[in-house]
Amino acid sequence: MMELEAAKESLDRALARKDLIMLIGDCRVLYHGRAASNLPLGSRLLLIKGDGSFAIHQNKLLRPTNYLMANSWSTKMEDGKLVIAATKRTPKESLTVTLEKVEMLNLHTMEDKKSDFKLVGSERELSNQLMDDLEVLEKGLKPLKQESHLRKGMIDILAEDKDGHLVVIELKRRQADYDSVMQLQRYVTEVKKTKGRTTRGILVAPEIRKTAMELLKNNGLEFRSYQFDVSQPKATIAGIEKKQRTIFEAFDENTITAKKKETKK
Repeated sequence: MMELEAAKESLDRALARKDLIMLIGDCRVLYHGRAASNLPLGSRLLLIKGDGSFAIHQNKLLRPTNYLMANSWSTKMEDGKLVIAATKRTPKESLTVTLEKVEMLNLHTMEDKKSDFKLVGSERELSNQLMDDLEVLEKGLKPLKQESHLRKGMIDILAEDKDGHLVVIELKRRQADYDSVMQLQRYVTEVKKTKGRTTRGILVAPEIRKTAMELLKNNGLEFRSYQFDVSQPKATIAGIEKKQRTIFEAFDENTITAKKKETKK
C-alpha cells in the first residue's frame, strides 16, 4: 500500500509529463455533466492517458464505469484523502475521484514508434472485394454502385439481381445485431421509395444474433454469412474471385480489341 501524500506527488509529476497512469485503490467517484452519477466506495482501477482520457474500471465488464476526456487536472489532499479532479470545458463535465487507499500506482512513459496505424479487414476493404464477385452471395447478382449516399445514410453496395430487382447490401465485419437490421430496413425503404422499383435487402456478416435474425425475417430481409482471413497486407473473403469487371476495365478491354482489329486491316 502506498501513502496518499506520496501518491499525490507522483501523480502530479506524471500528469505534467503526460505519462500513462494506472492506479488501483479504494475510492468514491462523482460525475457531473450531461447527467449526474455517484459511485460508492469500492476498489477501482483508474486509467489516465497522455491524451487526457480518464477511465474508471470495476472488476467486471469491458467498458469503464465512468469515462471523461479531460482538458484540465487537479489533485489535492482533503480530510486525509487524495482527491483527483478532471474537467472538460465543452460540454462542461467533471469527474472527481476521492481515494481513501492506494494499493498500486504504476507510471509509464509511452511513445509510438510509428503513427501510421492501418486497420486490416475494414468494411471498406471487404466491400471492395465483394464488388469483384457478388456472385459469392447470389448467382446473377451484379454491382451497380458502391457507397451510394442516401438521406438516412450510405449504402455499402447497391446491386441488381437476375430478375432486375434492386438489392441493398449492408456489410458488417462483426456480428450483426438489432441495429444492423434496422439500418438495412431504413435503406431498403428509402431506395424503394426513391427508385420506384422492387428492392431487396441483404445483410452480410460473419454471424448474426438470434433476435436480429428473427427481426430480419419478419421484415422480409435476407442474411448471408461469410468468413474472412486477416493477414498482411489485407484481409480476404473466403471464396472470392475477380469475376466482374469495372467499367474502366471493360473500356480498356474494348480499346485493346479495337486496336487489334485495326492492326489486322
